Amino acid sequence: MELVDTPSLKAFEDVVVDRQVAGFDPSFWGDYFITNQKSQSEAWMNERAEELKNEAIAKALDHLKDVDMSKYGLYEVALHFRLLRQKGFNISSDVFKKYKDEGKFMEELKDDAKGLLSLYNAAYLGTKKETLLHEAISFTKDNLTSLLKDLNPTFAKLVSLTLKTPIQRSMKRIFTRGYIPIYQDEPTLNETIPELAKLDFNILQRLHQEELKEICTWWKNLNLDIMHLNFVRDRVVESFCWLMVIRPEPSCSRARLFATKLLMFITVLDDFYDSYSTLEESRLLTDAIQRWSSSAVDQLPEYLRDFFLKMLSTFQEFENELAPEETFRILYLKEHWKFQAQTYFKECQWRDDKYVPKLEEHMRVSIISVGFILFSCVLLSGMEEAMATEEAFEWFEGSPKIAEACGTIARITNDIASKEREQKRIHVASTVDCYMKEHGTSEDVACEKLLGFVEDAWKTMNEELLIATGLSREVTEVLLHFTQSTEVIYKHGDGFTEPDTSMKEIIFSLLVHPIPI
Repeated sequence: MELVDTPSLKAFEDVVVDRQVAGFDPSFWGDYFITNQKSQSEAWMNERAEELKNEAIAKALDHLKDVDMSKYGLYEVALHFRLLRQKGFNISSDVFKKYKDEGKFMEELKDDAKGLLSLYNAAYLGTKKETLLHEAISFTKDNLTSLLKDLNPTFAKLVSLTLKTPIQRSMKRIFTRGYIPIYQDEPTLNETIPELAKLDFNILQRLHQEELKEICTWWKNLNLDIMHLNFVRDRVVESFCWLMVIRPEPSCSRARLFATKLLMFITVLDDFYDSYSTLEESRLLTDAIQRWSSSAVDQLPEYLRDFFLKMLSTFQEFENELAPEETFRILYLKEHWKFQAQTYFKECQWRDDKYVPKLEEHMRVSIISVGFILFSCVLLSGMEEAMATEEAFEWFEGSPKIAEACGTIARITNDIASKEREQKRIHVASTVDCYMKEHGTSEDVACEKLLGFVEDAWKTMNEELLIATGLSREVTEVLLHFTQSTEVIYKHGDGFTEPDTSMKEIIFSLLVHPIPI
C-alpha cells in the first residue's frame, strides 16, 4: 500500500480547519480504579483454592479419559463431543447420526431439555461441511425456546444465559460470573465446586484490580495533550477489561499491561484518522509512523507531536522491559503498526473521495483496519517465551485463514453495531454501505446477508482450530478469544465506544464486585 507524496507542513500553519467532531462521551469511570480498592484475605483464598483444585479438577479429567460414549445419552454424547473439539481433537460429528430419523431429529428429543442444551452448545463447533450440526442449531434453539416457560427456574436461567451466547462464542470469565449463582441453586450441588469457583474468581479479580490501578495511573500521568480534543475516546478501563477477558491468567499479566497501553494508543490513532484529521494531516502522520523516528515529529501538526513522541517512547519502554532474546517481538510489532496506519490512511482516502468499493475490495482493507490481527500480536508480544516464538509471529505475517475469519467477524459486527452512530457524520463507507450499493438492497437485508458471512467465518474458525500448525495451541486460541470478544463488544451496540451500555455492567461484575463467599 503506497503513500502519496508528503506535503509541506506549511500548508497547516495559520489555517483554520472545519473539522468533524465525533463527540465521544467522557469515560464513566474517571479515577475510580485509582482511588478505590477492596481488600480481601488473599493468602487464605490462595491456600484454600489450591486445596480445592487438587480435589475437583483431577476427578473431572480422569472421568473424560477413554470413555465409551455408546453407553450414554444425548447430553453426555454432546458434552463429550464439545469438550474434545474445544481441545482441538477432530472427533466426528457422525456420533449424532443416531439421533436422526428419516433426515430429521427424532421427535422424542424435543422434551429432553438437558440433552438439547448440550447439543446446542456442541453444534456451534461445527464446520461448513457439517450440515448435521447446522441443522442441530435451529432444532435445539427452537425447542429450548418453546420449553423455557416449563423448565425449573434454575435450569431456565442456564438455558436463557446460553441461548443468549453459546459457550463456544462466550468469554469464559463472563460466562463463569453468570453461571456460578445458577450452579449454586442446583439440587445436586457439589459444594466444593462453587467454593473453588468463587475463590478462583475473586483471586483473579484482585490481581486485575491491581493491574487496572497501575494502568489508570499510567494513563493519567501520561497526560497526552491531545486528550482535551473531544474526538478522542478515553476508554482505558474498557480497553483493559477487553484484554482481561481474553487472557485473564496471572501468567499473562505483563501481556495485559502492555497490550492495554498500546490499545489506548491505537484507539487514539483510529479516532484521529476516522473522526478528526484532514487527508493531508493523515498523510503526514502515516509517513512519520513509517519513518519511526523522533526526528519525524517536525513534519507533524503541533497538536499531534506529543502523541507521536509518547507513542515511540512507550514502545521503547516495553522493549527495555523485554529480555534480550525477546526483543525481536518489537520488530514484528512495529511492522504491524506501520501497516495499520497505512490501512487507516487508505480508508481516509476512500472517505474524502466518497468512494464506495465493492465488498470484496472493502474487506481486503477493513479486516486489517478493525485491528484484531494487530491486537493479537500486541498481546502475544508480552506472553511467555514458549508461546511468543518467532515462528508464531511469522505465522501471523502469513495472514493465516483463521486470522482472516477473525477479521471478517470483527469488521462486520463492528459495522452493524456502529451504523446508526456513524450515519450522523461523514464516514468511510462500511461493509453495510458496500453491500447495499453492490446488490441494490435495503439496510436490513444487507445486515442479514452480512451476518450470514459472519456465521460462515465462525465455521471457518472452527475448522482451522482443528488443523495442526506446529505452534502452541494458545497462539491460535488468541484469535478465537478475540473473536469471542465481539459478542461482548458489539452484540448490543458498540460497547467499546459508547460508555453507558452493557459494557458498564460487565465491568462492574468483573472488576468491581467480588462474589460473596
